[in-house]
Amino acid sequence: MDALILLGSFIVLILLGMPVAYALGLSALIGAWYIDIPLQAMMIQVAGGVNKFSLLAIPFFVLAGAIMAEGGMSRRLVAFAGVLVGFVRGGLSLVNIMASTFFGAISGSSVADTASVGSVLIPEMERKGYPREFSTAVTVSGSVQALLTPPSHNSVLYSLAAGGTVSIASLFMAGVMPGLLLSAVMMGLCLVFAKKRNYPKGEVIPLRQALKIAGEALWGLMAMVIILGGILSGVFTATESAAVAVVWSFFVTMFIYRDYKWRDLPKLMHRTVRTISIVMILIGFAASFGYVMTLMQIPSKITTAFLTLSDNRYVILMCINFMLLLLGTVMDMAPLILILTPILLPVITGIGVDPVHFGMIMLVNLGIGLITPPVGAVLFVGSAIGKVSIESTVKALLPFYLALFLVLMAVTYIPAISLWLPSVVL
Repeated sequence: MDALILLGSFIVLILLGMPVAYALGLSALIGAWYIDIPLQAMMIQVAGGVNKFSLLAIPFFVLAGAIMAEGGMSRRLVAFAGVLVGFVRGGLSLVNIMASTFFGAISGSSVADTASVGSVLIPEMERKGYPREFSTAVTVSGSVQALLTPPSHNSVLYSLAAGGTVSIASLFMAGVMPGLLLSAVMMGLCLVFAKKRNYPKGEVIPLRQALKIAGEALWGLMAMVIILGGILSGVFTATESAAVAVVWSFFVTMFIYRDYKWRDLPKLMHRTVRTISIVMILIGFAASFGYVMTLMQIPSKITTAFLTLSDNRYVILMCINFMLLLLGTVMDMAPLILILTPILLPVITGIGVDPVHFGMIMLVNLGIGLITPPVGAVLFVGSAIGKVSIESTVKALLPFYLALFLVLMAVTYIPAISLWLPSVVL
């Protein structure tokens, strides 16, 4: 009955249109009142939930991504991708995916990826003869890899939700191979469409111009080298790397590229602070919600329910996948990570699945949710930038959904895709 009170009140508040963060906090208070927990204890949980050193990575990475997205870095990365793959048939669609690979490995944000790469490439692809719906679908689906490749702040959230028992550095390394696999599958699909629909070839860029483009893009790509190199060499932690990313992105944007105006910086900072405050409120209330769930023994009850359903890890993983895919379509990614990780972690450890591996499974699942109606945030951003309806974009996305599902199955049932690199470099 206590679980019904907690989860039922949360669902009712969501259905009434209350923001997720406040629904979490209020339902936690209702649950605490029902099981007679002092409100002071709840306030301590809220404060303790945001009073963690590792959380500093989130505002820093968000700020670094915002600076990179608006400072001309995305345009240069698109040009560099064009040098590498733009000359083949359907080259601009490949450029789109590769640019997302580069930019996602710097910003760690699918929304920033879609907004920055899409604003450059969707009009250009249409001008070259690609359908606008297809261009938008390529942009939206390609941006999912930003959730996997470092420095993904969703990996930081997963580590936090796991109680700090999962290393952020391990999660960063674990996301590299799934991200590259997703990129390769998407590019393969784009090549199939290019041949079938006779999309245009790009032009080979002259060597001198290609070297100039590569030189300009190198400053942006160095951010990825600095972040990963610093973590792997032990010069700084994953959290400290976020601060270094901000300094580097600021230096490159304001002193190397010099496309961004100093007078626009306060507006950028204001937007970043608004975003971060929403995330921090969510984290604090999610901590109190998780505390009440633990007292009600909800995680252990759900673990028992899953193990009663089957003792086969593959069956349980498939059930969890379908549950995550379904929930990802109706709720945003961050609250789902914070709510579901404490619930599902005992289940997956009970069947012998590595928590780092499960982190990648969760991120791929919820990443698909971000581009799926009815509440896919990245889908809405892509449709707005592409100036096409949600329905048209979803229709164009259907083959990409299938490709993403195949990637999800590979990540789920081949643990080495996620665990090989961390075992080698850490």
